Amino acid sequence: MTTAAPERHPEPQLDERVLRTSPWKKLMGRPELGSVVGAVAVFVFFAIFADSFLRATSLATVLYAASTLGIMAVPVALLMIGGEFDLSAGVLVTSSALISSMFSYQMTANTWVGVGVSLLVTLAIGVFNGVMLTRTKLPSFIITLGTFLMLTGMNLGFTKLISGTVSTKSIADMQGFSSAKSVFASTLTVGGVDFKITILWWLALVLVATWILLRTRVGNWIFAVGGDVDSARAVGVPVNKTKIGLYMGVAFGAWISGQHLLFSYDVVQSGEGVGNELIYIVAAVIGGCLITGGYGSAVGAAIGALIFGMTSKGIVFAEWNSDWFKFFLGAMLLLATLLNAWVRKRAEAIK
Repeated sequence: MTTAAPERHPEPQLDERVLRTSPWKKLMGRPELGSVVGAVAVFVFFAIFADSFLRATSLATVLYAASTLGIMAVPVALLMIGGEFDLSAGVLVTSSALISSMFSYQMTANTWVGVGVSLLVTLAIGVFNGVMLTRTKLPSFIITLGTFLMLTGMNLGFTKLISGTVSTKSIADMQGFSSAKSVFASTLTVGGVDFKITILWWLALVLVATWILLRTRVGNWIFAVGGDVDSARAVGVPVNKTKIGLYMGVAFGAWISGQHLLFSYDVVQSGEGVGNELIYIVAAVIGGCLITGGYGSAVGAAIGALIFGMTSKGIVFAEWNSDWFKFFLGAMLLLATLLNAWVRKRAEAIK
């Protein structure tokens, strides 16, 4: 007589959503990890080799340089997480400043009227990029390259047509200039050290962008669209509206940067901004955004901008030849890309 083997029951499988994840695994899954490591390394490097780097005034200068870039790097990062690029972002900053200045001057209106008109037109350009992308299905590289060329020509053409030169007329004596300057280009003194108000704009954009990405349904849409647009559309994500909204976000950042440019110097050179779009993308990539989309963070982009600020000003404080700046920027881009790929693989392995 044989005894029947006891019946074996499969071990219950726990839902992965209730599994506890160690702090170390959570840290390894953060997209900005590589940029934090890079920022610490750059800070220590210039603290050693640049004697004046750790002065309060020097750090304020670094933060200012980082903020002027970070204001654009944050919305550009969100756009890249959504799987798209904007090669017109650099000249759009100049366009925003030119519109505000020329409208105020030609219409002899309060400068705030020009600021408002500039906001509407700049956002409209963002909508144009988004609609062209979603309607034509062409790559964002082609769409925004076309916008870049058109804006470059329009900036120069309209400025020379209206002002007779390549720069705008001064609006420093116009009504509303002082109040607008206090909003977009003022200086705040804290502990005897002067800080530009762009630092506050930068931090505010980082907080809002982080909240959108991590706490709202729109943030889920952005990651879904950048990860797999077909799958996102299949589950009901409004792909077209999400992409248009992201381009409007870049346009809003360009408007803030453009107004700062105008109210800092009174006049605007029509040829400015060309090439800055690449620096915004570099800052986002250094901050952990993948070229392929679907991965990244606003905080990472802010840290990428901080690395840019420390490098650009650290070279000056160290009294080195500034020609080497682009070399360091390129080296950081390559190292950040390699590090981000490694972090992404680690993050996928621990899920």
